[in-house]
Order: sequence, then structure tokens, then C-alpha cells
Amino acid sequence: MLTDAQKDVIRATVPVLAENGVTLISHFYNRMLTHNPELQQVFNITHQKTGHQAKALAGAVLAYAQHIDNPAVLMSAVKHIGHKHASVNIRAEHYPIVGLHLIESIKEVLGAGATPEVIDAWTKAYEQLAQIMIGFEADLIQKSALQKGGWSGWRSFVIRQKTIETPNVTTFTLVPVDKGGIPQMVAGQYVSVKLYLPALGLVQPRQYTVTKATDSELQISVKRIGMVSSALHDATEGTVVELTPPMGEFKLPEGNRPLVMISAGIGVTPIVAMLEAADVNRQVKVLHVCKSQEDFALRTRVELAVNGAANRTLQVHTTENGKWTADQLAGLVRPDADYVICGPDGFMKTVIDTLKDHQIDDARIHYERFGVGSI
Repeated sequence: MLTDAQKDVIRATVPVLAENGVTLISHFYNRMLTHNPELQQVFNITHQKTGHQAKALAGAVLAYAQHIDNPAVLMSAVKHIGHKHASVNIRAEHYPIVGLHLIESIKEVLGAGATPEVIDAWTKAYEQLAQIMIGFEADLIQKSALQKGGWSGWRSFVIRQKTIETPNVTTFTLVPVDKGGIPQMVAGQYVSVKLYLPALGLVQPRQYTVTKATDSELQISVKRIGMVSSALHDATEGTVVELTPPMGEFKLPEGNRPLVMISAGIGVTPIVAMLEAADVNRQVKVLHVCKSQEDFALRTRVELAVNGAANRTLQVHTTENGKWTADQLAGLVRPDADYVICGPDGFMKTVIDTLKDHQIDDARIHYERFGVGSI
């Protein structure tokens, strides 16, 4: 338990973190992955190179310091990060390694500013945060493993079928090598897929939305972008890949309020799963933005789900006919609706800002972040 004096020390480091947090966290990742190279197969190397991971973690550390008196305020972030961690099989034994390199990085980057009081306070603060994360993730992992058809860690699946959706999106039908069952999934959840990348000499995990699942197989629809998705696209039917259990807190809002579902590009993947799972009596308006008509992945399924109910509508905007603007959202905004959003970060920020400008409450706005950080 942190003492009041230690909390005062943590609060005093907030300006330092605000100014130097990304530098500190970049140093931390470089240090940890140099001393523990086996963790390169856990963390997204692309995010390391682009700096996205460092920026996201720096923001999280800063938020933790700012709310050191009441970490419960950050429970939404804990849930999001916890699902991501559980999905790439981060376990309790990883946290002491992270803590060691974080504290050593504070010493090395802050120099004389890393007084014994600062080091002691941040050591205790990290231990407190680690216990929160470990407890939440252990509960997720246990619940997943105890489900019918559930499992823990990585499990081998074979690519049974590849279906071309668009020039750069393919749907993969995956079945367990052990011929066992698959747990019942919640629309909007994702799995991690692990592949060996010869160019890097590393195994790398990536997370993909489950677009459809039965008790014996599941489907993911993947856009060819980046090393892992490209390697997956190049894999042949019959290739074996490793998957973790379904995770993710993005799900269909409960109740019978009208739904407005807004997506762009490959952001359609959780939207189609939720659309098919929604009660047919629920009023639903769907807006999808894509480059062209042929780039509308999973269009047949979306149209079938919309056309199958009289109270559903679909609006498609192709950017080849002009840039999408927030003004096109205005006609869909209604105060009594729930909003489900998925797409590139910039797109989602525009949508969310527009909804807030129309006084839509935060509790009615639900969105998925494919990458790291927040919108």
C-alpha cells in the first residue's frame, strides 16, 4: 500500500512524465527487449519501431500518476489493456521483468532526479498497478479456460479455407487441430494469431476480430497490411497457426434502444458480427465508409442482415466519389440511440467528436481500438 508521502512523490513526478514520458518509455522498451529478447515475440515489433507502443504506455503511466489517489478511475483502461495482455498470453511472471526494467530506466533516464524517494515510491506504485493488472487478467484467463470448448494460452488451428472478400481482404476459416470445440463467442471479440516471420526471425502475434463462429470453427477477415497480415494472406490452406482464446470488451450494447453502427474500411469486421447478433426487432442504421464499392469487405453479409429486417437501413459512402465528412453523420444522430463505431483512429475521432458536439452522452458511444492507445 502506498503511503501518503509516496503518493506525494508520485504526484510530483507528473510534470516530468508529461515532458519526458515518451523518452523514458522508449528507453524502457529498448532496455527490456535487449536484456530479455524472448519478449520480442510477445510485443508488436512494428509498434516498437513506429513509437506507437511507447507513446501509448507513456500516456498510461502519466494517467496512473495523475490518479494515484484513486486508481479505480482508470478501470476502463485496465480492462482494455488487460484484454489485450490476456490475448497475447502475458502472464503474472512477466510483470517482475517489466518492473525491473521500468525502475532501472527511471534511474538511467532521470539521473540525479531519480532520488531514493522517487525510486521507492515508483517501485511501490508499480507493484500496486501490477497486482491490479495480474488479478484482472488472471480472472479473464480462468473464465476463458473454464468455458465449454475454452482454452488457455496458445492453441493450434489449421486454415481450412480462404475466401477472397476484396482485393486486399481475405476471410480465413480456422478449425482446431485437436478437433475439440470452440467456446461461445460474443460478437465483437477478437483472437490473437501468432505466425513466424522469417524476415525478422521472430514469432509475432496480431489481433483480429472474429467475424463468425460456430462450436467447431471460427472466421477472421484480415486486411493485407503489415508483416503479419501479409504472411497470413500468403499462407496456404492447410497451414497451422496458433490462436489464443477470444477476448475483448467491445460488444453489442444491451437493451432495445435504436442502434447506429458506423464503420470504415476493415472496421466493418466487428460491426457485421454485432449486426447479425442484434435482435431483428431492434432499429438499426448502418453507415459504412470505404474507398470504392469493390473495397466494401463482407458487403453481402451486411446487406443480408440489413435487408432481413424492415427497421434497418444501410448507407455506404465511397471516398472515390468525394471525401467523407462529419456532416454526413448529422442525419443519423438521435439522442435515444446507442452508437457502435470502428475504423481508423482519425475516422473514429471525427465521429466521436461529432457525436459529443450533438450532446450524445459518453455512455452511449461504444468503439473499438484496433491499435494501441486511445482516441
